[in-house]
Amino acid sequence: MENSLEIQEVFNKNVKNYDEWYEKNKYIYLSEVEALKKAIPHGKKGLEIGVGTGRFAAVLGIEYGIDPSEEMLKIAKKRGIKTFLGYGEKLPFNDEEFDFVAIVITICFVKNPENVIKEAERVLKIGGRLIVGIIDKNSPLGQFYFEKKKQGHLFYKYANFYSVDEIVKMLEKYGFGNFKFYQTIFKPIEEIKEVEMPKEGYGEGSFVVISAEKL
Repeated sequence: MENSLEIQEVFNKNVKNYDEWYEKNKYIYLSEVEALKKAIPHGKKGLEIGVGTGRFAAVLGIEYGIDPSEEMLKIAKKRGIKTFLGYGEKLPFNDEEFDFVAIVITICFVKNPENVIKEAERVLKIGGRLIVGIIDKNSPLGQFYFEKKKQGHLFYKYANFYSVDEIVKMLEKYGFGNFKFYQTIFKPIEEIKEVEMPKEGYGEGSFVVISAEKL
């Protein structure tokens, strides 16, 4: 797989392209936000790993964000996020510092997802929650993006997609339990003309939020 610096450079050079996706695909984005809202605790100290331009953190009230892309962080900062330049595999935070940690889509772009989960576990308080948002690789949208990857898409060629069960297995390995699941994006993406409200569970929706407690 291409190294982290190459991925970082691609995101740095294509910030506008990346950020505009959320405008062009407004209802997909807002549907994902609604599912994440079900899992994000209110009024708690939170961190988003792979915060990007702050699209999720800003609307979900996540105060802190870390990302390896300086250009993306400039936009996240303008959106009110306390930003840190760095990688999820080596977080510049103390042990048990956060009430929750969010990783939205980012898990498919990191070189070693287990190292990121391990670090998230370290900075989480006991009883804190790790919230992972993914495009389920077994879903129609997962298959669609996998085809994009094979075709050499600007961003998706770097992605490794996972199933919900694969993520759960990783989380269990690092001491997480008491899982909750929320799903959305039920229709083909070209048919989504309004916000799709989330349902509990997984297996139907293409976007799944996995919430797990640090035991």
